Amino acid sequence: MEATIALRLPRDAASVPLIRQMLDGTLRSLGVEPQIRDDIELMLTEACSNVIKHAAPSDDYTVSASVHDHLCVIKVVDTGNGFDASKVIEATQGENGMEHGRGLQIMRALADDIRFTNRREHGAVVCLEKQLRYAPGAAGRQLMTT
Repeated sequence: MEATIALRLPRDAASVPLIRQMLDGTLRSLGVEPQIRDDIELMLTEACSNVIKHAAPSDDYTVSASVHDHLCVIKVVDTGNGFDASKVIEATQGENGMEHGRGLQIMRALADDIRFTNRREHGAVVCLEKQLRYAPGAAGRQLMTT
């Protein structure tokens, strides 16, 4: 069995809690352990926040999340100008005192695998993968392995 959520969202900060709550509710229903859900929530928040801050001139973005067996795969796709993730190595302090690159560091630290695809002038795709652990007796443990 595979569970999938896909939403096209406005590039607005109000969209982040919506997708975060939907995915967390799904993972909670499947019985994914709280620490894993917290990691996924933070990765997703950082990926969506980066789209909202940096994906101009895009008006919307798409988030898809699928759970298959013990793996959660999240794709955040925007239609902005794209970016080169390899150039964002460490978080830096900007002229205005704001940190840049912290979200990418957080995603790299929490994801089991992360891929960035830059579609020059057509946006970017961030793909995050996280291995799942289920609580004993959880529905996901039984449903996802059949």
